[in-house]
Amino acid sequence: MYKLYYMPGACSRAIHALILDLDQPVELIARDSVEDFRSINPTNQVPVLVDGDLVLREGAAIVLYLLNKHAPESLGASAAQQAEFTQWLMFANATLHPAYGLLFFASRGLESDAAKEEVLQKAAARINGLWQLVEQRLADRPVICGEKVSAIDMMLAVYANWGNYFPLEISLGKNTRQLFEKVAEYPAFAKAVAAEEAVAA
Repeated sequence: MYKLYYMPGACSRAIHALILDLDQPVELIARDSVEDFRSINPTNQVPVLVDGDLVLREGAAIVLYLLNKHAPESLGASAAQQAEFTQWLMFANATLHPAYGLLFFASRGLESDAAKEEVLQKAAARINGLWQLVEQRLADRPVICGEKVSAIDMMLAVYANWGNYFPLEISLGKNTRQLFEKVAEYPAFAKAVAAEEAVAA
């Protein structure tokens, strides 16, 4: 059984949903319930996936590990399709995620209101530009890669929800909003959300 260290509403939610989609058993462990979580992940971040002696601490690496192990066909039949999947996975994990991270840093780490506002506005402009790339990608397809909702789509949906924490205008296009409606209705994602909400209640 996998162990997944998570926080409600964090990017670990997409990993949780992926494990459920792959029909694999998982034990959820809230990060804040672990007294010395830094001994598990020195960066103090989630997700962390434990599979026996293997400990994985980066979301993209976890996604690729799970898919290679349980559903390699979902990565694409050709080398080009696999590279395209990996490219969009990295876009989500290494480009869009850090852009939102700057919002959290500004709101919590900057004391000057003027500096905070400047960083928030610049980060929001960056994020809006990135969502435009997603909107363009979805112009001729219902999901980012493949034929059904994937871990990439679920990661993007989690990040988009973070915009609700800030008094900023983050614009999502029609295609992108339609994607997130699909993700919200996707059984594994809905089940992951419900499980997290039940623990938090």
